[in-house]
Amino acid sequence: MLLHWSPRSPFVRKVMIFAHETGLADRITTTRTPVAMLAPHAGLMTENPLSKIPTLRLEDGSVLYDSYVICEYLDTLHGGPRLIPAEGPARFLELRRHALGTGFLDLLILWRNERDRAQPLQPMMDAFAVKTKAALAAVEAEIDSVPRGLAQFTFAVLGSYLDFRFADLDWRANCPRFAAFHAEFEKRPSMQATLVTEG
Repeated sequence: MLLHWSPRSPFVRKVMIFAHETGLADRITTTRTPVAMLAPHAGLMTENPLSKIPTLRLEDGSVLYDSYVICEYLDTLHGGPRLIPAEGPARFLELRRHALGTGFLDLLILWRNERDRAQPLQPMMDAFAVKTKAALAAVEAEIDSVPRGLAQFTFAVLGSYLDFRFADLDWRANCPRFAAFHAEFEKRPSMQATLVTEG
């Protein structure tokens, strides 16, 4: 399998953590594929018209994109317990928690893009700050009950992305349980193998 990859994408990192946690990382070859909101990647668009990563090309030439879809696929390939529950209330709880983590990451990326504009819109900046405070409170409220799986991996990536792009927020100050979770989870081999090494 070939994964279009960037060391700075939190969504790519989520997929790679999932692959390491399920013992599938050695079945994935990565190729550096730079993408930017204002610069569509013509080569990538032959496989993913949205010009977004992660995009995974399977052995048969078919293509999957969106980090959730890729993780759902990977969850069918390993022999261990499913990391995305297959049915019932547990599945929808996992998916809702994953949506919180992924939506939070989307929010942070949009905030960063707005922040980097020559003249950022202050009402939008204020809205991002309000939403971030609420989202952090939501993660803090339930992080201790999140089992090993896709949502937990997403929250781990979220904490690292906050450190990487929003160190000024000091998010740990009001989130001791999330901070403790992140400090412990980042010791895992899957996190160490996927450290962001480029700015």
